[in-house]
Amino acid sequence: MTLTELRYIVAVARERHFGRAAEACFVSQPTLSVAIKKLEEELDVKIFERGGSEVSVTPLGEEIVRQAQSVIEQAGAIKEIAKRGKDPLSGALRLGIIYTIGPYLLPELVKHTIERYPQMPLMLQENFTVKLLEMLRTGELDCAIMAEPFPDAGLATARLYDEPFVVALPATHALAGRKAISAEELKRETMLLLGTGHCFRDHVLEVCPEFARFSSDAEGIRRSFEGSSLETIKHMVASGMGVTVVPQLSVPREPSPHLAFVPFSQPIPTRRVVLAWRRSFTRYEAIAALRNAVYDCQLDGVERLS
Repeated sequence: MTLTELRYIVAVARERHFGRAAEACFVSQPTLSVAIKKLEEELDVKIFERGGSEVSVTPLGEEIVRQAQSVIEQAGAIKEIAKRGKDPLSGALRLGIIYTIGPYLLPELVKHTIERYPQMPLMLQENFTVKLLEMLRTGELDCAIMAEPFPDAGLATARLYDEPFVVALPATHALAGRKAISAEELKRETMLLLGTGHCFRDHVLEVCPEFARFSSDAEGIRRSFEGSSLETIKHMVASGMGVTVVPQLSVPREPSPHLAFVPFSQPIPTRRVVLAWRRSFTRYEAIAALRNAVYDCQLDGVERLS
C-alpha cells in the first residue's frame, strides 16, 4: 500500500469517474486503474462498483476512502511540521475563495501577500461554497474565504469582516437619486439574480424572499433573471433590464455613468465573511499572516472584525 494509491482512490471517490480522477492526478487512466486494482487485491475488498458511466463507492469502500483521506492529510502534516521548524511561512498556501468575493478582494490580497510574505505564494481556487468545503475536507485546499452560514461545523474559522448589501440600479431609474431604499420597495422591481449555486443568491433571497418563487413558474421568467456573475448582472442593470443587490466591495470606486448604487435603509442586510480551515491544519502562522494581509486591503464600507 502506498500514499500514491491512497491518493488515487480518494480522487476516484471524489470524481466518480476513473478518467477524470486520472486527469486530476496527472497520470494516465490505465496507470490509475492498475494501481487501484492492485490495492483492492492487496486488501481483498472491492472499493468501487464499476458500471455504466459513473463509478460508485461500496459501503466498505467509503470507510477506506475516509481513512485514506486522513492518512494523506497526516502524511502532509509531517512535511508541514518539518517546514515549520525552519520557517512557519515557508511554502505555498492553497486558498479557496467564492466567486462573489474573489474579483474584489484577490487583486489587493495577492499583492500584499507577495510584498509581505514572498516565501508563501498563494495557490488560488475560485469556486462555489459547496465545492470549496469539499476541497477543504479532502485536503486539496488549506483554507478558504467564504460567507457564513455554511454547513460545516468541523472547520475552524476566523472572522474577517461584515459586508453590507447595496442596491444597484440603472442611472436613469426613479430610485437612483434616493439616499436609501427599503427591501419592501424592491418588490415592484424586476430583480436580476445570480444563478443557483451562488450563496450570495441565497443571501439576496433572504432580503427579498418574494423573488424565490419566480424561478419556478412562468411569471418568474418575466419578473426575474439569472446571471453567471455579479459583473454580468451589473452590465444587465446598466442596460435597463432591472435592478439587483450586490455586496459593498463590488461597488466600483469610480462613479459609473450608467449605474447608481444606493444603500439599504435600516435594518441594512449584511453578510459575514470568514476565513475557514481544517482544525488539523498545522500552519496556523500562515493563517494568521493571510488574515493580516486581508486587513491590509482597502475594504471600503465594510466593518473589519477582530
